[in-house]
Amino acid sequence: MAIRPILVLPDARLRAVADPIDAVDDDIKALAKDMLDTMYDAPGIGLAAPQIGVMKRIVVMDLAKEGEKPEPMVLINPEITKFSDVVQTTEEGCLSIPELYYDVERPDAVTVKYTDLDGNEVIKDAEGKLAVCIQHELDHLDGVLYIDYLSRLKRDRVIKKFDKAAKRAAG
Repeated sequence: MAIRPILVLPDARLRAVADPIDAVDDDIKALAKDMLDTMYDAPGIGLAAPQIGVMKRIVVMDLAKEGEKPEPMVLINPEITKFSDVVQTTEEGCLSIPELYYDVERPDAVTVKYTDLDGNEVIKDAEGKLAVCIQHELDHLDGVLYIDYLSRLKRDRVIKKFDKAAKRAAG
């Protein structure tokens, strides 16, 4: 079990675009395990590799509630192929923007195509909380944060708060 440090805004790596994964090998499987361990320890329901400074297109998720059997998902090179026209507004938070939660509007359902840890292509329809989590985590792979969906004023306040905290920590 390797719990890795989670990057926090304003770390520039959170804005980088992750690279595709060529093959599901032992290194990728180890990375997926570390990501799940890190996510569970945080605790969170999703984690993208760029959040731990690894610029690879892989995300992990588990929406099981406390006391329920874990249902970890590992999505390698995920891609949303379909968005519903119906939108929902839900409160989102992010391990890289700790302790802040905002309402975000996103499509209510998506279809995602990805490779699993066995190297199989999977096509999955998701709705509700799972659809939101998939969209949130896949955004990380393209350097997009959930605060980018907020009004400019709210987003600028969040960025300013974390810039100040980073300067205090550094200096």
